[in-house]
Amino acid sequence: MILRPRPSARYHATPAGTPPTVPMAAVPTWLRRAISDAHGHAGNEFEDVSLAAGAAIGALDAVVRRQERWAGALRQRLALSAAVATAKQAGRVEDESALRDAVLLTRPGDNVGPAGRFLLAWRRLASRPAEDLLTEKNLAAVLEEFGYAPDDEAVSDLVDDLRQLSAGIGMVGMLTGAFTAAERRGFARTVGAWLADALRAQRLGWAYAMPLLGAEAALGTGARTPRLAASSVATGIETDPDERAKGLLAAQARAALRAIDLSVELERRADRLLAVAPKLRAKAADMVVERLLSDDAIVASEKIAGMSDRGLRRLFDRLVELGAVRELSGRPTFRSYGL
Repeated sequence: MILRPRPSARYHATPAGTPPTVPMAAVPTWLRRAISDAHGHAGNEFEDVSLAAGAAIGALDAVVRRQERWAGALRQRLALSAAVATAKQAGRVEDESALRDAVLLTRPGDNVGPAGRFLLAWRRLASRPAEDLLTEKNLAAVLEEFGYAPDDEAVSDLVDDLRQLSAGIGMVGMLTGAFTAAERRGFARTVGAWLADALRAQRLGWAYAMPLLGAEAALGTGARTPRLAASSVATGIETDPDERAKGLLAAQARAALRAIDLSVELERRADRLLAVAPKLRAKAADMVVERLLSDDAIVASEKIAGMSDRGLRRLFDRLVELGAVRELSGRPTFRSYGL
């Protein structure tokens, strides 16, 4: 059983000049060692791997329940990592920059390409309320974004399976069941990872899901199409149920630790951004700061009320100069910025 801490007050910026404090999300050494040991799960007892996975999710749960202002950026950065793994598993070559451009440099409704649709699927997981993720309408859209033809009957059956998994079954059975439900209908294990992340969020009572297993889904495979990967499991090609469960728990532990470490990094960057925010004189600077805290990146051509394109570019130049944001594209034009 994962013990949940009481929700704390929402995040407030640390005043400039305040001595640095120990990151709230620091992971104890014993847990890092346990997760490292769980990576070679074949020689470990199921209980040991379960302990590491439960402790890691418990630590991540504490981060989620702090409801930080930069939580949106964390979820979207994880979604990008999951999309990169999905693209690689499908035999594509798009990296983070290419995937980011596919979405940022197109208008809503434009064709973002197959790899761009992978990112849309993971961004959907990260941005929609957890309680709405497993509806028939949303799952139909997700499956199309993952490249599957519309099939109302398959979606309806999948929703029924997920409803049973979400009620009256243990966490391990629920997560492994998500992969089984996806594989039974010929869907890739990437779809199973998406479903498992959604089910976990609902079980833990998170307002939004954290894309965790997507970045782990391609482990143990080469360049495969989604259909060919459908017979594989979360972290390898194990057929024994116990080994499969251990592999999934080990992957969950690694993913949770990666998310926690990323949260520490983003917290430091958000601290810097919020510390310099009072120095910004642009009219819509507050809106830009909120967008940077809630998303992976925004482009300098973003339409923000009360700010011209030139004004936005000058604001980003100022933020980069102050060390508050990073320019992510590496280009002289069509630049993108984020924490």
